[in-house]
Amino acid sequence: MADEQMAEDWERALVQGPVTAPGGASQGPQAPPARPLDAIDRDILRILQTDGRASIRSVAERVHVSRANAYARINRLIDDGVIRGFSARVNHERAGQGASAYITLKIVQNSWRTVREQLQALPGAAHIALVSGDFDVLLLVHTPDNRTLRELVLTKLQSIPEVLSTRTLLVFEETDLDPDH
Repeated sequence: MADEQMAEDWERALVQGPVTAPGGASQGPQAPPARPLDAIDRDILRILQTDGRASIRSVAERVHVSRANAYARINRLIDDGVIRGFSARVNHERAGQGASAYITLKIVQNSWRTVREQLQALPGAAHIALVSGDFDVLLLVHTPDNRTLRELVLTKLQSIPEVLSTRTLLVFEETDLDPDH
């Protein structure tokens, strides 16, 4: 019975993932400070990065610990915010999102939180990063075609008052790297 409960809890964690409030802030208590990961934790992460659908049993067997230990470690990694969720790796072109671009943005100083909220609402936004250097934000988007990409940049991005300028870098080809690299 305990194994069944562990499996149900694991499935629930896989489906629900982390709970976040608008703007990306976590709800509930703050995550504890980062603690060092040992070799088993790193092995578990490597396995789950390669196969997020791996069962507790297979993870436990591959890292040579009990199912209960593997379950507890994975839950701790989730609770500590090390594992932020589980997802599928998507071939965007095959999914009807044939145009991809990295867009750099210069924004008004101290407007990051406001801009981030607006960028998260954009259709096709896949990754947003506040960065240092010649621009402030790096945004990855996937759209059905170049016309839709053009509209996203010219009508949606450039209409955000805090966005001072944009530069669009078209992605011609992309390759997801294996976590083992």
